[in-house]
Amino acid sequence: MLSEPKYTGCCRLAEILEISRHSTNRFLLREQYEPIDLFREVQGNLNLIGGVLSGDDTVIEKHYSQVGKAHLINYYWSGKHQKAIKGINLIRVC
Repeated sequence: MLSEPKYTGCCRLAEILEISRHSTNRFLLREQYEPIDLFREVQGNLNLIGGVLSGDDTVIEKHYSQVGKAHLINYYWSGKHQKAIKGINLIRVC
């Protein structure tokens, strides 16, 4: 997955690499990444003494907004709806 301030997810990665989003999804499915893989990648940058790191993502639905007219509005995958919906992708780490 790729994340930057305005865009996140497989669709953005596909856009940057100029490949289909289906290719990125197939890659992620084939590689069987687990949360431990991300941890191993970043553990050198973490202070592991005490505390808890928690991450969460959600899509704030914006059904009546127009994509392209607002910087944060786009289509994002919603687990609740099991499809891509129009909204704002909010990622929170605390």
